[in-house]
Amino acid sequence: MHPNSAFRPGQDDLAALFVREIGFAAIFANTPDGPRVAHAPVVLSDDAATLQFHLARGNALTRHLDGASALVVVQGPDAYVSPGWYSATDQVPTWNYVAVEMEGMARKLGDDALIAQLDTLSASHEARIGATPPWTRDKMNPALFSKMTGAITGFEIRITAWRPTIKLSQNKPADERERVAAELEATGHGALAQLMRHLGGDRESA
Repeated sequence: MHPNSAFRPGQDDLAALFVREIGFAAIFANTPDGPRVAHAPVVLSDDAATLQFHLARGNALTRHLDGASALVVVQGPDAYVSPGWYSATDQVPTWNYVAVEMEGMARKLGDDALIAQLDTLSASHEARIGATPPWTRDKMNPALFSKMTGAITGFEIRITAWRPTIKLSQNKPADERERVAAELEATGHGALAQLMRHLGGDRESA
């Protein structure tokens, strides 16, 4: 989390919205072999209290996660900001970005909960891509599906801390923010530019 409070989201549900929209995370935890990270699609509960994901059984984290404290990071769009884009002088390079950290204790899921997680994931993303008809596991040979799910392990983290950073030039005047947004858009970072325009004025400071 960035130490400048200007980069905290002004809306209470904004961090959860980013997690749901991005849907992919890095999961960090300590193991006897040292710190490890895994990358996985995630499912945030409706009340934003728990986060589910699954890992391959052979992943370096899988056998250590049950009962362990974990840190989950969801990264949004990011880009370099040149000091030459400001009208004011004596500026320095910086980086605009969106990142949401969640912390909590992980627990292993049973088979039924894992399958429910997979169903939720596929239904959500099939809807996003507009698949007609959407893919469902009913299209698979049940024996093959069972074999494949046997190669992964599901987990759930009860979230005890949220640490979001929405760094979108909120510490700059509105005209400077728009100038930076326009430059970002011109250099191929349209998603970040749009976020700046919609969210970057939440907490303007002089």
